[in-house]
Amino acid sequence: MARRKQEIQLQQEIETAEEWEEMIAKEGLWVVDVYQEWCGPCAAMVGNFRRLKNELGDDLLHFAAAKADTVDSLEKYRGRCEPCFLFFAGGVLVAYVHGANSPVILRTITEQLKAEHKVIDGNGERKEVKDPIISNLEEREKAQYDEEENEKEEEEKKGFTVAIIKPDAVREGKAEEILQQMEEAGIEILAKEERQMTEDEARTFYDHLKDEEYFEDLIQFMSSGPSCVLVLTKGHKGDTVITEWRELIGPTSVEEAKDKAPQSLRAKYGSEKCMNALHGSDSPETAAREMAFFFPDMAIPTIPAPGSKPQLQRTLALIRPDAFSKNKDEIIEKIKEAGFKIALHKEMTLTEEQAKEFYKEHTDKPYFDELIARMTSGPLMALGLAREDAVSEWRKVLGPTVNAKEEAPDSLRAQFSIDESSINQLHGSDSPETAEKEIQKFFPMEQTVAAIKPDAFSTKDEIIAKIHEAGFRIAARKETTITKDIAEEFYGEHKGKEYFDDLVGHMTSGPTMFMVLSREDAVSGWREVIGPTNPEQAQTEAPESIRAMYGKDILLNAVHGSSDIDQARSTIKQVFGDLEFQPDGNLKDEDSQTLQSEPTKDQEEPAVEETQAEASDVAPEFRQEGTEDESEETKQETSEDNTEGGTAQGDDGVKKDEEDEPPKPDGEEAAKPDGDEAQAQSEQTESEQPKDEGEAQAKGESGEEAEANQETTESQSKPDDEGVTEQKTEERPASEAKEEDKTGSKGEDAKEGDVKDGENKAEGKAEDEQKGEDASKATEESETKEEETKQDEDTKEEDAKKDDETKTEQKEETKPEEQQAPA
Repeated sequence: MARRKQEIQLQQEIETAEEWEEMIAKEGLWVVDVYQEWCGPCAAMVGNFRRLKNELGDDLLHFAAAKADTVDSLEKYRGRCEPCFLFFAGGVLVAYVHGANSPVILRTITEQLKAEHKVIDGNGERKEVKDPIISNLEEREKAQYDEEENEKEEEEKKGFTVAIIKPDAVREGKAEEILQQMEEAGIEILAKEERQMTEDEARTFYDHLKDEEYFEDLIQFMSSGPSCVLVLTKGHKGDTVITEWRELIGPTSVEEAKDKAPQSLRAKYGSEKCMNALHGSDSPETAAREMAFFFPDMAIPTIPAPGSKPQLQRTLALIRPDAFSKNKDEIIEKIKEAGFKIALHKEMTLTEEQAKEFYKEHTDKPYFDELIARMTSGPLMALGLAREDAVSEWRKVLGPTVNAKEEAPDSLRAQFSIDESSINQLHGSDSPETAEKEIQKFFPMEQTVAAIKPDAFSTKDEIIAKIHEAGFRIAARKETTITKDIAEEFYGEHKGKEYFDDLVGHMTSGPTMFMVLSREDAVSGWREVIGPTNPEQAQTEAPESIRAMYGKDILLNAVHGSSDIDQARSTIKQVFGDLEFQPDGNLKDEDSQTLQSEPTKDQEEPAVEETQAEASDVAPEFRQEGTEDESEETKQETSEDNTEGGTAQGDDGVKKDEEDEPPKPDGEEAAKPDGDEAQAQSEQTESEQPKDEGEAQAKGESGEEAEANQETTESQSKPDDEGVTEQKTEERPASEAKEEDKTGSKGEDAKEGDVKDGENKAEGKAEDEQKGEDASKATEESETKEEETKQDEDTKEEDAKKDDETKTEQKEETKPEEQQAPA
C-alpha cells in the first residue's frame, strides 16, 4: 500500500493559483499535464513518466497535473480537448507539446533536462518560449479588443433621460396610463424599476434642492411609497428626449401646469406643491448622474454605427385565455408576419397565486380582480419573441392598452378584443429589463441532456456551434464509449421493441458526447432544435433541424434529447452524477468537479503503472504464471531469500509465511543434506559451533536416528513439511560433525545412505507432482507435522542411550525394513 501511495504521488496535483506559483518557483524541470476538469489528466502517459523517472533517477525531474479550470494562469487553456504538456524551468516556459505523442514528449523531457543541468552548472542559458496556440489566441483577442474600442470611439452616445413616476401617481394606479402615453409619444423605455426610496436616498438624490423651504416635505413625500423609475430615449439619436419629455410632463408647479399646459401629465396627475406626479432630468449631465444613481450597472446607450447589425432583443408575449381558446393560430401567424421569431413557447394555466404575483403592481387598480379572474380562467400561451428592438416593436404591434379600437384599429389588441371584457387579450413587456424578468418567470432555467451519437461524432464541432446559436449553455460535457449494459439502461424505455438491439449496438459502436444543456425551457427547446426522430421526416417538416442536416436514417439520426424534465434529471444523474446548478444554468463552483471522459487518475493508475517487474501484482494472467514459476524457484532459495520475497505459495496451493518457510533446494530433499553438501554443512557447523566429543557424540546419535526416522516417513509426508523439516535442518549439522570422526565402515554407511537418498529423491519428486495437483490435502499438513514431531522426540530419547557401534550395526540391518514400514 505504501508503494502504491508513492506511485500515485508521481504527479503533483495543482488546483489553485497558489499551488501553481509554488510549483514553478521550485528548482528543476517540471513537466505539467494541463487538463480540463470534465476529461481529466492524460492517464496514458503516467506509466511512461514513471519508467523514465526510474531510469534517469534525476532529482531535477518533476511531474505535475494542473487543472486549467481552477488555475488562473492556465485560463487560456480552458475548453481545449487536446492533451497539452508544458515544460517549466526556473519559472518560465521552456517547451511545450500538444497531443499525447509519447516519443516526442519523452525526447523533450530528456533534452530539456540536459539543458537545465547546463544552466544550473553555469554552462548554458535558459531559453523561454511561447506556446503558439496561446500566442495566436492572445493576438486575436487583442485585435478584437482594439476593433471593439475603435467601434466604441466611432459610436456616438445616444441621448437619454431619467423619469420618475412619483408615489402619488403610483398609489392612485395611474402608472399604466402614463406609460401608455409615453409610448404614444414615441418614447422608448430603456430601463424600468419599481422601488421605494429611503429618506437617505431621497436626500442624496435631491441634494441640489436642500435650501428650498419645501425640501423636508419633498423628502417625506418621495419616501412615502414606491416610485417607478425609468430611463427613456427617443428616435435614432435620442438628442431631443430630454426636451420632449419635459414638455410632455409640463411645468414643475401643478397650478402652473394646469393653467399653461392643461394637457401635460403633471396637469392631469399632479395634486399640489411637490406632489406633481412626475420627474424628468433637466440636462444630459443630470441625466447621466441620475442614471448612475438608480442604475449603476447600466451602460450608456450608443447610436448604432452605419452598417452595423441591429441589436437582438427578447420580449415576453402572453396570449391570454380568451384569445388563446378562440384565436391562437391566427395571432401566432400575425406575430411571424411582423418579423418576430418565436424562441420560446409554452401552454399553461396560471394559479391564482401565480397570477397575483405576476400582476402585483396592479393590485390597487379597479380592474385587478377581473384581470386575475380572466388570467386563471383557462390555459394561456406564453411566448419568448426575438428580433431587433423586440420590446418596442412588439408594443407597437400590440397597440395601446386602452381605446385600441379607436386609436389603433389595425393593432392586435384592437383586432382580438372581446366585447364582454375590458381586459385586453395580449400582453407585452414594457422594457428590456422587465422582459428578462418576465421571461424568467414563465420560462425558468432548465437542464436537458443532449448526446451526439457515434454516427455524427465526426461533426460534433458543427453541432456544438448549432447548440450555441440556439441559445443553449453547455454546463457539462463528457466524451465516452458506453458499454452494452449502460446503453441498455440508457434506452430502457425502448426495451422489447424490435429495433432495441440495433440501437444498443449502434450506441456502443464508437464514442458519444454527452452534454448538459441549460436554457429557459431547455427540454422542449432542444427537441425542437434537433427535429423529428426520423431524418427523412425532419428534412420535410424541419429542414433546418440537426437531424435533417446530419441524420441518415431513424437509427443513425445523429443526436439524442431527453423527452421530459424527469427523464433529463434521471439521465444527468446516470451519466454525470449529482450536479447542482446556479440560477444562470452554470454548475455551482463546488460541483465544477470532475466530469471526465475517462476514468479518474486514481482509477487508471494501477493499469498504467504496470511494469514488467510489477505485472504479477496487478494482472491476473501474469499472477497465474508467476505462481507456477515461484513454486519452482522457491525450492532453490534459502530461508533468508524467502524472508525478503514476501509471502510464498507452496505446491499444494496454500500460502505460507516466509519466516516459517523451510529451505527447499530440490523438492523434498531440501530438508536432507547428503554427499558433498552434507560435508560442507558439517564443516560449517564445526567452525561455527565447536563442541566437546561427548556432546558431539550425543548429537550425532540423535541426528542419525532422526535421519533414519525421516527416511522411513518421508514417502508419506508432504514435501513442504515446515515444522519437521526445519527442526531436522537445525539438528543435522551436529550429526554431520560426528560423521567426520567415524571409521571407514561409517563412510561406507554414508555411501549406502547416498544410494537410499537417490531412491528417496525419485519417490519424493513423484509424490511432489501428485500432491501439487491435489491442493485439497493441504489440511493434512498440520496433523502430519504434529505426529512426526512427536515421533522425532521419542526417537531422540532412545538414541541418547545407545552407543556408536550398536547404532551403526542397527542402522545397517534395519534400514531396508524401516524404509518399507508405514509411518
